[in-house]
Amino acid sequence: MTDDLTDLSGSTDLTDLTGSTGLSRLSLNQETLRQWSLPELADGCVRAGVPAVGLWRAPVQAYGVTAAARLVRAAGLRVSSLCRGGFLTALDPGERAAALDDNRAAVDEAAALGTDTLVLVSGGLPAGSRDLPGARERIADALGELAPYAVERGVRLAIEPLHPMYAADRCVVSTLAQALDLAERFPADRVGVVVDTYHLWWDDTAGAQIDRAGAAARIAAFQLADWVTPLPEGVLLGRGQLGDGVVDLRWFRERVEAAGYRGPIEVEIFNPALWARDGTEALAEIVDRFRRHVAARPESGPAAPGERNSYKG
Repeated sequence: MTDDLTDLSGSTDLTDLTGSTGLSRLSLNQETLRQWSLPELADGCVRAGVPAVGLWRAPVQAYGVTAAARLVRAAGLRVSSLCRGGFLTALDPGERAAALDDNRAAVDEAAALGTDTLVLVSGGLPAGSRDLPGARERIADALGELAPYAVERGVRLAIEPLHPMYAADRCVVSTLAQALDLAERFPADRVGVVVDTYHLWWDDTAGAQIDRAGAAARIAAFQLADWVTPLPEGVLLGRGQLGDGVVDLRWFRERVEAAGYRGPIEVEIFNPALWARDGTEALAEIVDRFRRHVAARPESGPAAPGERNSYKG
């Protein structure tokens, strides 16, 4: 199935970001406001004019996949992605088989929810292993088994590279280049990649790799969070509110669009301080920050300090 938010035709029309609201491609990831139930999330997004949501498997399963799909459709919202599949690096045959079964279930859930994008967090090193190349090869083997199942259900697998601090325990795919090296073994409609600013901002080859991904229509999802220091809750829960950190968010948005991406722009922030706030107030701030730090620049005047294109890859 094709999410009609996504157009990989290469159009350079940016009116959807320069109009009166600039929210037509904004998606709110469910974990960004995890203090909200799914009905509260749907209602809050409708009230704020946010047209799409990115969903997570655990809360969707708790609510019921069929009921969640019905709720989101009734609210008039689109589902930009489902998180997460993956964890495909196991050495034990039983663990590997269980992981494949779980990923097939995730594909079925994505299809039921009406999204064509299943985000994959690939998995870390198995206990006692130091073999990064071997772990990546097992991911490729698993993709070979899962991709045909997914494409039959209208779902594309989206490999998300995570910051290198996650390589040992969560994701051995640390760069967009590594993600593309895996994805390019398969047709583009079966396996794509995720561009997430939180994970890629540090990489001086990010620009060139975004161009590479765009040229082959491999950008399956685009996610936003800022990087603040010191990390308030460690690397997992330390994602910053848009505009609070060092990431040139607008540069990333401009670069993925120059590469041909016209899909949803999903705000995915894991931050306990944000979760402790009133959800409506927090979402209003996210919308404001999205307009100011992500959407198109004002037509007149130079870029503000810190907003220049600092990534030269």
